[in-house]
Amino acid sequence: MQKIKTALLSYGMSGKVFHAPFLSIHQGFEISGSWERTKKLINYDFPEVKSYARIEELLESDVNLVIVNTPVEIHYEYAKKVLLAGKHAVVEKAFTTTVAQAKELAALAEEKGLKLAVFQNRRWDSDFKTVQKVITDEVLGEIVEAEFHFDRYNPLLSPKQHKESINPGSGILKDLGPHIIDQALCLFGLPQSVFADIRITREHSLVDDYIDVLLYYATFRVRLKAGFFVREANPAYIIHGKKGSFVKHRGDIQEDELKLGKKPNLTTWGTEPIEKAGLLHTEINGEIVKKTISTLQGNYYDFFEGVYNSIVSNTIEPVTAKDGIHVMQIIEAAIQSSAQKKVVDLLRSQHE
Repeated sequence: MQKIKTALLSYGMSGKVFHAPFLSIHQGFEISGSWERTKKLINYDFPEVKSYARIEELLESDVNLVIVNTPVEIHYEYAKKVLLAGKHAVVEKAFTTTVAQAKELAALAEEKGLKLAVFQNRRWDSDFKTVQKVITDEVLGEIVEAEFHFDRYNPLLSPKQHKESINPGSGILKDLGPHIIDQALCLFGLPQSVFADIRITREHSLVDDYIDVLLYYATFRVRLKAGFFVREANPAYIIHGKKGSFVKHRGDIQEDELKLGKKPNLTTWGTEPIEKAGLLHTEINGEIVKKTISTLQGNYYDFFEGVYNSIVSNTIEPVTAKDGIHVMQIIEAAIQSSAQKKVVDLLRSQHE
């Protein structure tokens, strides 16, 4: 099996929790090291790899793929360096801070014949995969409305300065927002227009920490919400169709398991507790049905498998740069909508 030498641009929480565990169990990847300017952490988990003191040293090495898992505000800067160095790239969400930056990176990757993927791992959450199947199976009839939540109860400010300081990449819209925006676009495509309410609710916060984004489609609406003052969790997914409804609480266990240091596998990983099953209440063949739906298995491994195949077999990336551009278009439209308190036509805003 062809080996893809892979390096990370940091080895904090995201590198240790979301990337290295899956890269290490995939036989097609070889972890070469990480850029670490101060803390030298990667060698605690991988003693044999290199901790690069300078990014130039990493980019001059024989690494094939670089994971750009820096703070959002510098995704564009470092993703561009990676591509100019002739390396394939995976960039965490939010892909960039502007649509223009996203389009530039996409064009650069295409020009150089390189693969550029956006790390939207939540497409491989067990709960979302189940919602996706329910909608694909068309058991709800024509969709009328959908509501996605990514809520938490956490009134305290993050100790990570880049998350709480005023910069182009901070705020919940570019932190939790890309997860549910990407999921909505994955299911329904680009909407016609966007309306958003973006607010600050935590004491002493300088950045947005509440979003309510409404996506207008021709015959239905999708509402996306995230905030830090939800002690009693809402369902993560509420889908209403002309025949019935599906309600699902957030249940994916992967992040929690990874934070505990558990190692992923290809058999039982990402299996939700049975009590987290979603509720389907609909009409099938003229009969009213109300039952729980078994949750599909989630596994972020599938994202990395897709990246591997895209590089080795020249298939499409599991989450493309175009997907990343579309998420940024929603984010920019939401910012404009909230500031102007009006609905923003997405097609028109793309040409302004």
